[in-house]
Amino acid sequence: MKRRKFVTQATVSAASVSALAACTQTSGPAIQAGSLPTINWRMATSWPPSLDTIYGGAETVCRRVSEMTGGRFTITPYAAGELVPALQVLDAVQSGSVECGHTASYYYIGKNSALGFATAMPFGLNAQQQNAWLYEGGGLEAMQKIYADFNVINFPAGNTGTQMGGWFKQEVKTLQDLSGLKMRIPGLGGEIMSELGVNVQVLPGSEVFLALERGAIDAAEWVGPYDDRKLGLQDAAKYYYYPGWWEPGATLEVMVNRSMWDRLPQEYQEVFKTAAVEANMRMLAQYDSRNGQALKELVNGGTVLTPYSQEIMAKAREISFDLYEQNASANSAFKEVYDNWKAFRESVYGWNNINESSFARFSYQ
Repeated sequence: MKRRKFVTQATVSAASVSALAACTQTSGPAIQAGSLPTINWRMATSWPPSLDTIYGGAETVCRRVSEMTGGRFTITPYAAGELVPALQVLDAVQSGSVECGHTASYYYIGKNSALGFATAMPFGLNAQQQNAWLYEGGGLEAMQKIYADFNVINFPAGNTGTQMGGWFKQEVKTLQDLSGLKMRIPGLGGEIMSELGVNVQVLPGSEVFLALERGAIDAAEWVGPYDDRKLGLQDAAKYYYYPGWWEPGATLEVMVNRSMWDRLPQEYQEVFKTAAVEANMRMLAQYDSRNGQALKELVNGGTVLTPYSQEIMAKAREISFDLYEQNASANSAFKEVYDNWKAFRESVYGWNNINESSFARFSYQ
């Protein structure tokens, strides 16, 4: 089966990653120095270095590739704006002006709405489910087929976990309260908020605080407590909403120019894929470890933690799946991915409702 072939080639299991890491740490580099060419790449990113966890996903890929090749294959990460603007990473990788990039696919849904699946879909999959779909449910193969049209190959390289629902200068208790608000929110979540009456803005992370503080926008979402606190969003807005229903398990990814990828020795390709898996798992662990304490500090500092109303949640979910059906009717590529994703979602929801949800309902009381 194709997905089994991919899993073998990509070395995606945690055991394989751990074994390879142990090999490089205790027995020297996995690839003998001098046996393969010296290659130097550049990696454009969509992130400022001050956001150490999300930018750290890019750094992990670069560092581990170098370590596992004995320094023969090096990749240098660059912050948003150093090589290309934050929201133009795909364009740069596609054209070959940089070899690779670390970004979020849903920034580019204007090019193909199906690209949203590689990051997160509103009311979709949490981090664990997203990884299961990508690695074992045919999701990554489906997304790589989409990216082939852009001369790009992509690999998951980070996950934020379920995000928060954004910062608001005023309370939003009803659907009417959303009408006319100016909010920073990208991707399909932004499209749904637009249907709810929100004036949607798409801004890179480095611009969010100033826009919110100066009143250019009334609300903004970014990731979660750890990153949001670093951006200072709590100093620009008081009300912190949850959950981030538009990003229940947001995957970040490395995208590589396909022509340049094909020129890599196979050994380097395997190292790169393994490094991406490590970055994917490590980022999620870091966010889960850091967000709890950051949230506590935000609340102690005066942040008002508030859930979205059932009215807003129900309407947003209704609009989400209406939008999916519309996109599936208009875009055959979207439909192909959506059919696979929807079937997987139904299956994994059924299972996790039995094992995960039942445990959570009892334990989180």
